[in-house]
Amino acid sequence: MNRSGRAPALGLALLAVGLTGCGYSFRGNLPDHIKTVAVPVFTNKTSEPAVETFLTSAVVEAFASNGRLRVVRAEEADAILDGEVVGYSVQSIAFDNQANVRQYRLVVTMNLRLRDVKKSSILFEEQSLKEKADFQVMGAVSQTISGEEAAVRTAATVIARSIVSLTIDRF
Repeated sequence: MNRSGRAPALGLALLAVGLTGCGYSFRGNLPDHIKTVAVPVFTNKTSEPAVETFLTSAVVEAFASNGRLRVVRAEEADAILDGEVVGYSVQSIAFDNQANVRQYRLVVTMNLRLRDVKKSSILFEEQSLKEKADFQVMGAVSQTISGEEAAVRTAATVIARSIVSLTIDRF
C-alpha cells in the first residue's frame, strides 16, 4: 500500500481524536507514596508522524479513567512514566482471489519506564510492549486510511490499558 498520501491525514486524525474512558478498575499495591503520575509526551522513534502524541493521550486518558493515580505535571508527580514508540508497522494479512490485499494488521511497539521521583529509583521497565489491531481494506483509498486510523485508536486503547495494568497491578 502506498503510504505517502496517508501521513498528513493520519497525523491530523491522531491529534484530533480523543479517547473516552471505559471505566475499568484495578486494585494494585503501588508504594504508598505514589499517588500521582506524570506522562510526558512519548518519544517517537518511528517514521510515522504524530503517533507518539496519540499514544500519550490514550495513556493519560486510561490513567484518568482508572482513578488509582492522578495525572499531573512532572514537577508535581510522585512517579513519571517515560515511553518511546519504537515500532509502527502495517502488515498485509488477508488477500482476495486476485492477490489484492483485503486486510491489514497494525503493530505498535513501545518501551516504558516508570520512575519513582521521590526515591530516585526505577519502579519498572518494559521493553518491546507490542499491541496490534486489524483493519479491512475498503473500496476507496480514503476508506482504507479511515480503517487504519480506527486501528490506531484501537491499538492505542489496548496499549493504554496494558500500561495502566503494568503500572498498577505489577506491585
